[in-house]
Amino acid sequence: MESEQLHRIYLDLTTPHVADACMRVGVPVRTAPPGTVPLWNGTHLVGRVAPARHVGSVDVFLEAIDIASPGDVLVVDNGGRLDEACVGDLVTLETKNAGLSGILIWGLHRDTGELTSIRLPVFSLGASPVGPQRLDARGEDALTAARSGEHCVSSADFVLADDDGVLFIPLEHAAEVAAVATTIRDTERTQAARMHHGTTFRTQARLGDYLEARSADPDFTFRQHLRAFGGEIEE
Repeated sequence: MESEQLHRIYLDLTTPHVADACMRVGVPVRTAPPGTVPLWNGTHLVGRVAPARHVGSVDVFLEAIDIASPGDVLVVDNGGRLDEACVGDLVTLETKNAGLSGILIWGLHRDTGELTSIRLPVFSLGASPVGPQRLDARGEDALTAARSGEHCVSSADFVLADDDGVLFIPLEHAAEVAAVATTIRDTERTQAARMHHGTTFRTQARLGDYLEARSADPDFTFRQHLRAFGGEIEE
């Protein structure tokens, strides 16, 4: 899927919508570690993964940016280290000027004030003033794969991130997941609008009918009940 199309179909979808959609269509839900947050609220980031595995020097980032396509997300694997920051203002500005959509770091950033001014979406585990004080051996896959917590991602995946967290989704399932997520989003918006106008969610969910059905069949689940009339809110 082209970057422009990916951005367009995920522009108005949140990570909760998409996580639910992944479960519904059978795509594994892969997330960045809890605590991976944006520098400012209201951030929405989507783009194909451009992986870079950090070993102590910024050259790997420059190479990753050089081979990335506009709209990609620089996904930095720093092993979740909390003793050093690996991305600062210069790398962030270079990433923005190359047309990438943002940066996701399994690790820390620094130069927070400058990054906020640059205004490129950056997600990380937090900030530290301390830069790398090491130079480790670089693996052959430094530009082809990156880890974020327990998950390993590549250019075959894309990132969706907002205030609720970060998801990694295979590009081959992007359209299918987006279609289901759109249905979930629209259903929830309709339900919320009706609640604002006085119709309780218990009424919309036909709670009485569910309780009656469950009394007859203790194995009957609320999810099964909701699916029967298109009222799904969870998976």
